[in-house]
This record gives sequence, structure tokens and C-alpha cells, in this order.
Amino acid sequence: MAITDFLAASDITLAINACKVKDSFSPKTFFKTVGLSKKTPTEVESVFTILDQDKSGFIEQDELQLFLQNFSKGARQLTTTETRGFMLEGDADGDGKIGWEGKKEKWCNILLNAHKK
Repeated sequence: MAITDFLAASDITLAINACKVKDSFSPKTFFKTVGLSKKTPTEVESVFTILDQDKSGFIEQDELQLFLQNFSKGARQLTTTETRGFMLEGDADGDGKIGWEGKKEKWCNILLNAHKK
């Protein structure tokens, strides 16, 4: 499975280019630009599975720091500030990792809110 099985390459390029500058990454803006906010929960779960590099069922801080590189190999790493902000937005229970199971509603709400803005 590849990210481009779910998202258009042109949207990925737009999203990556929009956050090239350090500390300019916003999860909601990225999700909207890349087209993820328009996907079904099943499609979002498939993308989550791709982002979960170690297949632990969670996206941990080290995986989150490399988030953009899952979409484009040459993309930059997220800064510590961006990673921390993203983790706070996605980590519903404060355990330091973002999971899909039990948090589907949270992910879907983040994406739906991104779509509305």
C-alpha cells in the first residue's frame, strides 16, 4: 500500500510545499491540503496504517517527526515544536502516542474540522 493509493500526488506536492519552512506545519491545514479531510474513516485508517512505520498500532514521537517524509521522501522532518503540537492534538489520552483504535472519532473530528475551514 502506498500513500498515493489514497491521495493525489499533486495534492501531496501542494501540502509539502505549503510547509517547507520550519515551524510552518499545521496538521489541520496539511490534512485539508493533501485531501485527507475528504476521505472516509476507512481510508483514513489505511493512511494511518502506512504512517505507523513500526506497525505497533500507534504513531510515536519518532514516527511523527518523520511524518512529512511518509508523503514525500525528500520532505523535511518536523521540528520539535511542530512534533509536540501535533502530538498534543492527536494524543487523546496523554500516553505520548497517537493510536487509531478507540480514537477514530478524534481523528475524524480533526479531519472534519479541517475540511470546514
